[in-house]
Amino acid sequence: MMFSLPRQLPNQLTAGVIPALSFGLGALMAHGLAPFNWIWAAPVSLIVIADLFLRATTTKQAALYGWLFGFGYFANGLQWILEPFQVDAQAHAWMAPFALLFLAAGLALFWGAAFALSHRLANGHWRILALIGWWGLAEFARAYLLTGFPWAGLAQLHMGTDYRFALLPFIGPHGVATLLLGATLPCVLFWRSSARALHVERAIPMLAPVCLAGAVGFALLQQEIRPDQLEMTDKTVRLVQPNAPQDQKWDPDLRWTFVQRQVDYSAQTPRPDLIVWPETAVPQWLNYAEDTLRMISSGARGVPIMLGIQREASGLYHNSAILLDRDGAVMQTYDKAHLVPFGEYVPFGDVMAKLGIHGLASQDGAGYAAGPSLQVIDTPVGKMLPLICYEAVFPQDIYQVTERPEMLTQITNDAWFGVKAGPQQHLVQAQMRAAEQGLPMIRVANTGISAMIDPYGRLRETIPLGEAGYIDAQLPAPLSVTLYSKTGDWPIFALVVLLVVAAGFSKALQQRHSRLIFP
Repeated sequence: MMFSLPRQLPNQLTAGVIPALSFGLGALMAHGLAPFNWIWAAPVSLIVIADLFLRATTTKQAALYGWLFGFGYFANGLQWILEPFQVDAQAHAWMAPFALLFLAAGLALFWGAAFALSHRLANGHWRILALIGWWGLAEFARAYLLTGFPWAGLAQLHMGTDYRFALLPFIGPHGVATLLLGATLPCVLFWRSSARALHVERAIPMLAPVCLAGAVGFALLQQEIRPDQLEMTDKTVRLVQPNAPQDQKWDPDLRWTFVQRQVDYSAQTPRPDLIVWPETAVPQWLNYAEDTLRMISSGARGVPIMLGIQREASGLYHNSAILLDRDGAVMQTYDKAHLVPFGEYVPFGDVMAKLGIHGLASQDGAGYAAGPSLQVIDTPVGKMLPLICYEAVFPQDIYQVTERPEMLTQITNDAWFGVKAGPQQHLVQAQMRAAEQGLPMIRVANTGISAMIDPYGRLRETIPLGEAGYIDAQLPAPLSVTLYSKTGDWPIFALVVLLVVAAGFSKALQQRHSRLIFP
């Protein structure tokens, strides 16, 4: 016999236990994210919260349960957001708890709205179908609105690595999230019903998404999606990880020690085809770094180097990646296009600066200026799409690039994220971008985790978190163009809208039927 909560709970118990349980379930589901990767956390949490959702007697109750579930999830899954405030603890540590609470509470509003609309605009067990659709739309809104923040998206939950990364080239992260909801939320209808009670009203919203998930999963499993043999290029890339803690990275007494460490790693033999250093690897403005860059290239003994550095142009500051030729001259420059709000810039920054409010990594007033867009550059190992840190979080930015590269490259400074969940969650998202596009990813992080990621999203060579070192990694060849890179998020967006419309249409039909019987 399957366990179920009692159908009727005392009002006093309902008022206290169910909200607390909603928060706890969200916190539990966060353990499906890296580094915990509890594979059972998401399905258990989603099925139970669906049961609580169906118990809600008012839209206000449903909204509260959804918001508390989201608050518990984001407050636990995004605890790494506390770490940047500890770099200069005397100045910023007091902000840390407020940043986490406000961020978690704000993101949870998307989920609370999805629960409220699902309850309001659908009836009975059709509310489960509505919840799949509205929750999917809430995740789209979270990923796109106000520059977007898709970190801790449902597709990032551990579901068995083979299944998650195998689905991404076809339906992308929102598709994986929708299938997760479609495969779990309807299970509550089995939980709450005996076999004899499964009539049409319950069967349709229950079976439609389950059949969809089963059909897609069956089709994919019939294909040899991720063969053991992988085609490799004849190019070798050296990944250099200096392991400079953020509180030491800009220290005048230490910063050139980390530069020299990278130069020493770059000088080692045998010679690769390209050397990659992390974000802001050189603690100097590009405008005044000619001698430094010449010294770096001399140490690399003629091998081109890609590295991160800051630069100023026309009074604007940029977080940039540059490619140096064998003589230390700048061959290519890319300015980061998708900046971190309240990190690299503050909205109305010049005004905020007068109030003493600056982005944690910004330079002056409004902080960094954004580059025009992502752009493909030519390198000695092929056409490359460079991504700086946070830019690897946004799949929509990558698939909108018109020219297909042969590889992705992420340079990042994950020292901001501490040594626990943040860097590992960031790595998972880099793996997802590689799988979505069918492209290898060269990932170089200041404190780790640096990795060569193959076009199936698998880690081939890595430098562990918190270690200094380098690896020479052979560059995998790209796969053929993926379906997701062609279609983007539009098919899944259309699907979740269709689910919402179908659930709402069912309510309209029920209301019309009621008026015909009781005019």
